[in-house]
Parts: sequence; C-alpha cells; structure tokens
Amino acid sequence: MTEAIPVAAIQLNSAEDPRHNIEAVAYWVERASTAGAKLAVLPENFAYFGAEARRCELAEPLGDADAPIQSALVRLARKHGIALVAGGWPERSADPKRPYNTLTVYDAYGELSGHYRKIHLFDVDLASGTAYRESASTTAGSDVSVVKVAGVNLGLSICYDLRFPELYRRLSELGAEVVCVPAAFTAETGRDHWHLLNRSRAVESQSWVIAAGQWGRHGNNRHTYGHSLIVDPWGTVVAEALDRPGFIVADIDLDWLRAVRERLPALRHRRL
Repeated sequence: MTEAIPVAAIQLNSAEDPRHNIEAVAYWVERASTAGAKLAVLPENFAYFGAEARRCELAEPLGDADAPIQSALVRLARKHGIALVAGGWPERSADPKRPYNTLTVYDAYGELSGHYRKIHLFDVDLASGTAYRESASTTAGSDVSVVKVAGVNLGLSICYDLRFPELYRRLSELGAEVVCVPAAFTAETGRDHWHLLNRSRAVESQSWVIAAGQWGRHGNNRHTYGHSLIVDPWGTVVAEALDRPGFIVADIDLDWLRAVRERLPALRHRRL
C-alpha cells in the first residue's frame, strides 16, 4: 500500500493589516483542510507584509501561545486537525530593531513541534535598481532544523535560503524527507529562478519540496512571484498555483521517495 500524506501549499497576497492577513490564512487553511490536506505550508510574511518599523512592533516572543500571530496558528491547527508550517513571522530577538524571521511548526493538536530562524538574509541589488537589505531589519538565525510532524520529517527553510544548496544537503543528512520553502520571492527573480531552484533542491536532496509563496503586489511596494509548487524527489512539479491567492494539494508519496533513493542512491554515494 502506498504511504501518502496529502499536503497543501497556501498562496497569499498579504499586506499591512495583520487582522485581514490572518483572516485570509484562516479561510485558506479551512479550504485546504476540507480538500483533505493533513499538513499546510504558509508563505513567508503571511501575517504582515509592510514597513519594517511596524514589523518590529508586531514581533512576538517564541512560544507565546497567547500572542496574536501564534495564538491564531494554534487555534487553526486545533480547529481543523491539521499540521501547520508557518514561516516566516517576526520573532523578538536580543535586538529590538532586528527581530528574527522565524518559521514555526505546529502539529494537528496545535502543539509547537519546532522552529527555524532564517539563516540567509536577502541583501541584494536587482537589475531593476531595486535594493533589498533584509539584514538591516532582521537578525539571522544559525541552526538547521528538521522536525517530524504529520508522519514525515520536514526540513525547514525560508525564501532566500533556496539559493544555498549546502543548507539542503545538511537537511538531507539530518533525515529530511520533505523540504518546506515558505517564500516571498520577488517577481523579477522568480520568473527566471523559482522553478529551477525548487526543482534543483528536490533532485539534489532526493526529497519532496513544498514551496508556498506570496503573490502579487503588496503595500510595501513589493511585487512577488507566487507560483507555489509541490515538487517530487525526481524534480517533477506535481502541483502549481495560479496567479492569485489560493492553495494547491498533492499527496506526498513516501514510497516513491524511497524508490527514488534506492534506484539512484546519490545520497549514499557522496564523497564530500
């Protein structure tokens, strides 16, 4: 019998109103759960996508189940009996002006199963002239994280991490079977690199990839690519979101993952 877990990637168009954003999260999580998903991945900046000063104000201490963002996630997981991968949101750090960009994982009972703080920060000057300096307002994390939830080992990453294959090699060494990539990928870079990078990470790590993206234009003058994806360990895109908020669902087939790793044992052949 095939060992398969139905999962969802939720695509949002988050902006500057946290209440409206959380309402959108609740709507799409309910829809994904009704469609049979046992695990749902939310994109980066799902709760707030706006000016950095407000982001600092909204930062919460990790593990505070009464804080607005985290309490909403706990309620949704419990209400729908669904595991949630929620990344990233602003977590308080030692520097009040530079919170972490943190992903949290909740099981179907709303219990915090693990977390990951974004390691690679987006400090880039694009060809269009747009400049991003994530490190000016965000403290980088340092720990690699694999969490078991909904019966699968999840390797955790956020957006710009996607460009650093050494992270995903480490996740595979730690036992990841599925890699989660919550993102707010720019439209400019996404057109050329989003599919390529997600498929590459799937093939290199011989893992499933669930990449949940922001889409459209946002209140902070950002334009994101969307095209949320679910990719199998052979690099095949099995589900892709349209150009609008919504969700995609696919079965994570762990038998297929094991078959790929057995037929092409590249992970066992590593020398470096």
